[in-house]
Amino acid sequence: MNEVVNVFIDGYGDYSIAKDSTLLELSHEVYGNSYKKYLGARINNEIYHLDKYVEEDMKIEFLDIKDEDGDRIYTKTISAVFIVACKELYDDIDISIENFLGPGLYVEFKNNRNISFTKIREIEKKMHEIIKEDNKIVRKVFPKEKALEIFKEAGSEDIIRLFNSIDKEKVSVYKIDNYIDSFHGYLAPSTGFVKDFKLKYYYPGVIILFPRKNNNYNMDDFTEQKKLAKVYKESDEWLGILDLANVRSLNEKISSGKISEVIKVSEALHEKKIGNIADKICSDKDINIILIAGPSSSGKTTFAQRLAVQLRVNGKRPISISVDDYFVNREDTPLNKQGKPDYESIDAIDLDTFNIDLLRLLEGNDVELPKFNFKSGKREMSGKVVRVDQDHPIIIEGIHGLNPKLTKMIPEKNKFKVYISALTQLSIDSHNRISTSDTRLIRRIVRDNKFRGNNPLGTFDMWKSVRNGEENYIFPFQEEADIMFNSSLVYELCVLKKYIQPLLESIDNSSVHYSNAKRLLRFLEYFRDIEVEEAIPPNSILREFIGGTYLNVH
Repeated sequence: MNEVVNVFIDGYGDYSIAKDSTLLELSHEVYGNSYKKYLGARINNEIYHLDKYVEEDMKIEFLDIKDEDGDRIYTKTISAVFIVACKELYDDIDISIENFLGPGLYVEFKNNRNISFTKIREIEKKMHEIIKEDNKIVRKVFPKEKALEIFKEAGSEDIIRLFNSIDKEKVSVYKIDNYIDSFHGYLAPSTGFVKDFKLKYYYPGVIILFPRKNNNYNMDDFTEQKKLAKVYKESDEWLGILDLANVRSLNEKISSGKISEVIKVSEALHEKKIGNIADKICSDKDINIILIAGPSSSGKTTFAQRLAVQLRVNGKRPISISVDDYFVNREDTPLNKQGKPDYESIDAIDLDTFNIDLLRLLEGNDVELPKFNFKSGKREMSGKVVRVDQDHPIIIEGIHGLNPKLTKMIPEKNKFKVYISALTQLSIDSHNRISTSDTRLIRRIVRDNKFRGNNPLGTFDMWKSVRNGEENYIFPFQEEADIMFNSSLVYELCVLKKYIQPLLESIDNSSVHYSNAKRLLRFLEYFRDIEVEEAIPPNSILREFIGGTYLNVH
């Protein structure tokens, strides 16, 4: 009689299976013909590839695309299928996985070659063939030197240079049919797991669409984000100015002692952009109100203060008004679907009072600003009376800045809207992008621990709610902006790494956040440390997170 092991499957219950079975075999037994819905597994708060062997007393949660980690596996796998299809069709073409534009993943050919509409149809057809063939995706972990030998045989010089630039003992090698590559994170067990996708022509590249939370798992639910696309294109131009292509080239700058120059030029690009925004505002005499919005840890506070300085250079004397001071009294806060107060809802703000005060200011009246008492949960009068004129533009910073409802009584001609986000410029390599939300999460963990008395577990606890608030209240309005500002700094993860590593290492597998902590630690292995911080100016957006700023941001 074959020996069996007993496991508990989340959402299913106890189950017995033959010893030495894999998670893939278990999912096939449990879910039958629906097993390809599940892309990976979570065991003891850690994510595993489905090639892992099943062991006694495991508590297993199988992951589909509605799980955040399942979504990552689907994204990575569909990217791999796209790359393989292109390699089979056009052997001389290199692929660059760029960034997400809403729910779609934007991809380009490298070396300034365009993806034509005809090529898109050919690629889409080839992808369907590869998916139908259900080619096995083999993942093996090798000592670094052995992995580099394999990549050398495959002619993957960029991958070799990347791993030669970092200290990493073991490297994962993926093989799909005859194609060999390195992917950060897990892929599904075979190409047949990613059946749902569409390719959308987006000159000079293509957008890969697939079911995601932010398109309601409907691939036809896509809205073009042309302003966001332009900001990413500007970021590519900045990388050219900095003579950087990817993380490998950044690591080489650090090793060669040239990182100070990268820091100086990166910060100068930020300062020039902020100065240009101030010039644009001052060139329009109708603009009285500057609205600044963006997701968490974008550096909104530092940006607002630096913009105020540049406005002063232009002869203006801006004043700031906090939307938080216009919160409704706590007992009047709207409730979310769970019946809890939704402080991030725009209806948590007394919009009528806020708009009336703004109108009175624009009309030249004295206005006493309120102050929200967070201890009592009530709005009080502050005793601070302000008056504005053409030389005193009002800066308003907050998550709802771009929502027309916030300033519903104010004529559009009097507003200037700025969207700010940390839109990561670099990629690990041409096939492995860096998540913008991960960069912001790393920033926030460091800042919360350093300045807000919050440990990383507390930040992780809040992050899902923060991200939901962004999806509901910020991202839908980002294209309303008159201008977008990318607050990402190309070198920042090399600095943040030493602050966050010990915080993440303190999280063990008893925490539900262990898989996220481990994932971020693995990601940060790609970056060399920047130990010397003297080159980072005191007004840098990065200083908002690591300290050493002279601005009032904490």
